[in-house]
Amino acid sequence: MPLILGIESSCDDLAAAVVRDGREILSSVVQSQDAVHAPYGGVVPELASRDHVRYLHVTVERALVRAAVSLEELDGIGVTSGPGLVGSLLVGLSFAKALAYRTGKPLLAVHHIEGHLASARLERDPLALPFVGFVVSGGHTALYRVETLGRIELLGQTRDDAAGEAFDKVAKRMGLGYPGGREVDRAAQEGDPRAFAFPRPMLRERGLEMSFSGLKTAVALQVARAEEDAGGALPRRVRADIAASFQEAMVDVLVTKARRALAATGLERIALVGGLAANRRLRARMTQLEGELGVEVRFPPTALCTDNAAMIAAVADHMLREGRVASLELEAFSRVPLEARPEGWS
Repeated sequence: MPLILGIESSCDDLAAAVVRDGREILSSVVQSQDAVHAPYGGVVPELASRDHVRYLHVTVERALVRAAVSLEELDGIGVTSGPGLVGSLLVGLSFAKALAYRTGKPLLAVHHIEGHLASARLERDPLALPFVGFVVSGGHTALYRVETLGRIELLGQTRDDAAGEAFDKVAKRMGLGYPGGREVDRAAQEGDPRAFAFPRPMLRERGLEMSFSGLKTAVALQVARAEEDAGGALPRRVRADIAASFQEAMVDVLVTKARRALAATGLERIALVGGLAANRRLRARMTQLEGELGVEVRFPPTALCTDNAAMIAAVADHMLREGRVASLELEAFSRVPLEARPEGWS
């Protein structure tokens, strides 16, 4: 039963975890940067990488201590090599490479998206393969057919903004705070989802492609009109109605695309993963879809929806078993699709 140390530093959150046998989480430590980026309403790349440098060593140490595991007992070191913010990625990758060199342990380079998809199987009763994987996060919105953790086919993705990115920008425009996904979800609980008729992009077009920039712009324009009508800041009720109406439009699109992906693949299992998979309205609507279609819908535990290192260690375990060990010459890549990994990325 391999013991894998996972390291995740692709964006703002820094994480380390120890996973046994690809599924049993012995420890999972996340160093959040919410307080660092909150004053700016979004992630500031330079601040993110600096904070990673400050806390990486102690975060890894905490993960090892909580798991009661020493470096010598590890069977491999898994690390996110991309995609993400290149400065943040380099911090985690450089540390992992140094650790692998010092200990002689295999280095396992993990694609961030593979990690999110693996989070659907980090349970005592893992989701059976194959399944449709729907990644909905701040940086990614894409549908995949997951045969195994090593065989993943892209079905469709957003052409512009990721769904979570749209949430963040809408939250910033309305002054709701950071992180935007959580704050919009919270504000929407008090609002009327039918108050504003926001567009549902690309629902009438065939296929599984998505687009959210137009929806984001429509919300920004409505906020500007509402502020003008109010003669200043948005009234609490109007802000809640806009949040609820935006969220409902977004969820309509995501649920419809999920339905189409299931029909197109003929699969009866789907996993929603990524930070936005924690959204309460999205979970409720997908649960309704489960009953309506008679399919199996899975969401990772909330702690595994956002970026974490347990999901990275889970993929690394699979890679180790297949002998896909990375070179110490490996570089970080800010953008790299699953189907086009760079040379040296096993």
